[in-house]
Amino acid sequence: MKIVEMDQNNPDLDLIDEAIEVLSSGGVVLYPTDTVYGLGANIFNEKAVEKVYNIKNRDYFKPLSVCVSSIDEILLIADVGNHKTHEILTNNLPGPFTFIFYKKEPIPNYATKNHKVGIRIPENIISRKLTQNFPITTTSANLSGKKTLNNPKDIINQLNEGIDFVIDVGCLKQSEPSTIVDLTRKEPKILRKGSGILKSF
Repeated sequence: MKIVEMDQNNPDLDLIDEAIEVLSSGGVVLYPTDTVYGLGANIFNEKAVEKVYNIKNRDYFKPLSVCVSSIDEILLIADVGNHKTHEILTNNLPGPFTFIFYKKEPIPNYATKNHKVGIRIPENIISRKLTQNFPITTTSANLSGKKTLNNPKDIINQLNEGIDFVIDVGCLKQSEPSTIVDLTRKEPKILRKGSGILKSF
């Protein structure tokens, strides 16, 4: 495990590239988002995604959300639908929200449920830069059913092993997870109220 300290407002791009190399080779990266620390793996690498499930001791029937860097990338992997949905995305992203869509073909079934996928664009430059080559998983860095921690040292102690690269920006002020909104319905529905206040909703 390699641990690097970083200013989340002025990240070291060389270290970001190093983290991307770890993701490219099937590794797992602990990284900050605009809510909590997340566990990232290349969504197109099934063994890497399995590592995330194993690290969290997470039920394989529970899907993982995906982190991308732009709304244009969402359009490549999800069926966004109508103008109202586009407006919701434009007015709320980047931000602390997970939006659920029907997936498009590029997203593998092992990371989804019922052909749906949750997608995030965090308001955090590090998490967005990590996804510049491919989408990565974004799931809270904690053991399933255990408290979500906001300090990398405590997270590492809880998870124990399996993480290959840690981006440490210190203790995150925000410790509440993202708000989850299902956009596959006729009317959007909030499935989990977390951080952020939705606009145009």
